[in-house]
Amino acid sequence: MAEAQNIPAGSTTAGAIAVAAESTVATRMSAPPSFDVADFPVPNGREEEWRFTPLARLKGLHDGTAVANGSMKAQIDAPEGVTVESVERGDARIGKAGTPVDRIAAQAFASFAKATVVTVPKEQVLTEPVRVTLHGEGGTTFGHTVFDVQAFAEAVIVIDHTGDGVRAANVDFLVGDGAKLTVVSVQDWDDTAVHCSQHNTLVGRDATFKSIVVTFGGDVVRLHPRISYAGPGGEAELFGLYFTDAGQHQEHRLLVTHDAPHCKSNVVYKGALQGQDAHAVWIGDVLIEKSAEGTDTYEMNRNLVLTDGARVDSVPNLEIETGEIVGAGHASATGRFDDEQLFYLQARGIPADEARRLVVRGFFAELVQQIGVDDIEERLLAKIETELQGSV
Repeated sequence: MAEAQNIPAGSTTAGAIAVAAESTVATRMSAPPSFDVADFPVPNGREEEWRFTPLARLKGLHDGTAVANGSMKAQIDAPEGVTVESVERGDARIGKAGTPVDRIAAQAFASFAKATVVTVPKEQVLTEPVRVTLHGEGGTTFGHTVFDVQAFAEAVIVIDHTGDGVRAANVDFLVGDGAKLTVVSVQDWDDTAVHCSQHNTLVGRDATFKSIVVTFGGDVVRLHPRISYAGPGGEAELFGLYFTDAGQHQEHRLLVTHDAPHCKSNVVYKGALQGQDAHAVWIGDVLIEKSAEGTDTYEMNRNLVLTDGARVDSVPNLEIETGEIVGAGHASATGRFDDEQLFYLQARGIPADEARRLVVRGFFAELVQQIGVDDIEERLLAKIETELQGSV
């Protein structure tokens, strides 16, 4: 498996393509962030932020032809003390964590009827997760959800996407000073679903944020997690796991903006691909602004290609505007099974198919362990095993 430290790297294997290229974060978007759809031109696929995305399969989310005509069954199970509100778009908490950066996110902001705000009060430590279940029942839906975890509170939030439909949404996470928030977002859609979502996180002073994104289902899934810091001492960990099957397009585009001093970030995304025309895209952008002295950041993407006919585009980017940092680096690696690992297992009497399964399980193990919610971990491991039945 080819890998590079601190510079992008790519490798090409027979029947599979891996691409890594570098460009500055500042030039990646064709229009500045805005809540107004009219500020974004209709993409044609030649723009930097759209060049990997199959626009024709977005069901009109990108060009304004999609209308809200669908149904989404939503259920929120929250521990005692957590409040759940339905608010108008004028609520001050909406958009506080971030602004739409592409036309789909702006369309989602313009199209939702009411937003949902889930609040974990100051200093409250939850012993059970907040569970948000979203089940698509067909058609097109738009949404906006705000999770407000106030100062010194601690919470785990699980967002579970299932069913069918076309979905565009913005999800905001406000992490108060000294708070600790873990978010698990599962995309387990039916094979025909389309899901585009921008995740905005504002990390407070000395706060800790951990995100685990798990993507299995959907025809097209395009997620855009973004991190910024409201004060010094904040920490963000972004983990991701995706398993891309034949014909699926799964795209994860991350941006961590270090705009406060003495903050940390760590990004680890791993993917496995199998089947003809399986396509995974990972874009990892980190921007360290002049004011962000003492920054410590690292990002890594690894991909395991299980069959011929799959393609990976992996693009890590790092832009540094100050020399006063603790450390910064990135790495990208794509390849097939490690022959030495397989030989080691087979030499000890393990059949070839089982050896391949063990290698894949080990590949994902560190990310599964980050979830910390037993039933989600068990479901995830079972899903990986099911996916592996089609490749080994």
